[in-house]
Amino acid sequence: MNASIIVIGTELTRGIIQDKHGALISRELTHLGVHVSEIVALPDDGTIESVLGALMRTSDIIIITGGLGPTSDDMTRQVIADAAGKPLVRDASSWEHLLKRLGEKAYGANSRQAMIPEGFSVIPNANGTAPGFYGYGGDVLLISLPGPPREMDPMFYESVIPLIREKLDLPDAERDEYSSFITAEAKLEELYEAADPELDWGTRFQDYRISLYVSGKSREERNKAIARLRNMVGDERIADGDTDALSILIAALGKHNATVSAAESCTGGLISELLTSRPGSSAFMLGAVTSYAASVKENLLGVSGATIAEHGTVSSECALEMADGVRRLTASDYSVSVTGVAGPDKDEGKDIGTVYLGFSGKGRESASVSLHFSSWGRESIRRKCSVAAFILLSAYIEGRNPSAVAESWNYL
Repeated sequence: MNASIIVIGTELTRGIIQDKHGALISRELTHLGVHVSEIVALPDDGTIESVLGALMRTSDIIIITGGLGPTSDDMTRQVIADAAGKPLVRDASSWEHLLKRLGEKAYGANSRQAMIPEGFSVIPNANGTAPGFYGYGGDVLLISLPGPPREMDPMFYESVIPLIREKLDLPDAERDEYSSFITAEAKLEELYEAADPELDWGTRFQDYRISLYVSGKSREERNKAIARLRNMVGDERIADGDTDALSILIAALGKHNATVSAAESCTGGLISELLTSRPGSSAFMLGAVTSYAASVKENLLGVSGATIAEHGTVSSECALEMADGVRRLTASDYSVSVTGVAGPDKDEGKDIGTVYLGFSGKGRESASVSLHFSSWGRESIRRKCSVAAFILLSAYIEGRNPSAVAESWNYL
């Protein structure tokens, strides 16, 4: 079976961002035994019309990503409908989904996102407003997916791969799923190839984690490969199944019926933002202090002036006193603190990416961890730091020493 891939986005053709969809889709189709003959990147200017017509003469499957938004330059759905000789019709389930997410804003231009070619099937989008869809134009299977990775990736893995397996009459493959934390996607790919290059590995970048898929060989051999991978990055950095570091922390808090607070410096409130992002977070999250200035650390959290004078605000000693201070202030069972250098310049003579985490708990000896993250910008360090805080706080709540846990961590 012969496939072509069309990736739509002016940012791609202008070189502003790199295309990852083409590589991901091509790799997975190749694993299924589908030959990918062409990957085409197109701008949002209607060029897709002529390109799609040409590819339909040589392809059995065409997968298109992008161009499903509400604006006038989002032409994908109309072009596909024209190519299939079908009118666009409103899909009832998609319209209901749109109304639920947007309310009154669903009317007007946004309503276009509920339109699909007549006779085509919808691919639900749990992470956005534009559904995907698939159907036939002549003998060619046309599959259309939204462009944002957090929307496209899960739809492709959860709906498109099973669809193509069904079309090819392939048996369901045994595939194990894991969640990887902090390790960069390029480094993770390098490491899993070293763990066992004969297995089929796949990755899907998500917020604050990378989903990792492993198939091929026997379950025992796959388990051995994952054990080797965990040994390379640190056990807690590869979790079973589809999960994230915040969910692991919430589970630990629930298990012990515990509450938490946070004192933040370089993360600027991101930890507390994430802790309060889940429904029901008031059951475990008591409060937080974003103590960016030394004076706030000293006057509000109770960090001693002597500690700041001797060790600086970016130090293990300061992180410990921050954690103790916010726990006293909020009367929480546990607390986490973070202070570090997010960049773009060094601070207190310490390199960008240097971070100290503090952990405090009732009836527990306070603990601190020093980490050094590779820098891809301030936001990258803040996100990595937040994930590390959740993983290590989970371990601390379970009675483990977070410093000992982090000793085996590599490739930060």
